[in-house]
Amino acid sequence: MNRTRLWQFVLAVTVLVGSTLAWGGDTSMLRPPKGSKVAIIVFEDLECPDCARAAPLLHEAAKTYNIPLVQYDFPLPMHPWSFEAAVNARYFDTKSKQVGDDYRLYIFQNQLAITKQNLRGYTERFAEQHKTPLPFVVDPSGELAAKVKADYQLGQKIPLDHTPTIYVVSDSVRGTPFIEVVDRTQLYQLIEQVMKETGATAKPASASKTTKSH
Repeated sequence: MNRTRLWQFVLAVTVLVGSTLAWGGDTSMLRPPKGSKVAIIVFEDLECPDCARAAPLLHEAAKTYNIPLVQYDFPLPMHPWSFEAAVNARYFDTKSKQVGDDYRLYIFQNQLAITKQNLRGYTERFAEQHKTPLPFVVDPSGELAAKVKADYQLGQKIPLDHTPTIYVVSDSVRGTPFIEVVDRTQLYQLIEQVMKETGATAKPASASKTTKSH
């Protein structure tokens, strides 16, 4: 089998496996934000080592193809500080989406040194560096925690069994409008495939955006 045919076979298997893994549950949220033809969706846990490895790649891919990166919180019960970190990220989102995303990347970068006991200290340091006030109680009404829980419940409906779970999604009404990215080395190729199928074209990277649709 020559290299071209081998690649076509591998890609076809990836698409089939990714799509099959996502079937059987509620996948209605696996659509791009309004006004976008293609997007990347990720369900992530801020305490998950593999999420930390994936995050820079996802941000770079979204920037390269100028497509939205939609991030959902899926803090796993086994991780003692991931839920609190997700609530903190939601707080910084209220200041600006960029600050919220910067906090997530900051937590991923410092993940190995963070514990439940020192998370607040790391968060205070981040807030100071970004000249953002950090209240003693980040979420007094519980509104931010409710949003994190809502994301988790969405993930359960799919249902998810690991983090990060990454999809390339489209606004197509034909076939399966999403592909799970099983092998991240194929992320760019899958994005290009979906963009070609939907007729989307990449715009200049300087106009890229990261968004949350929830």
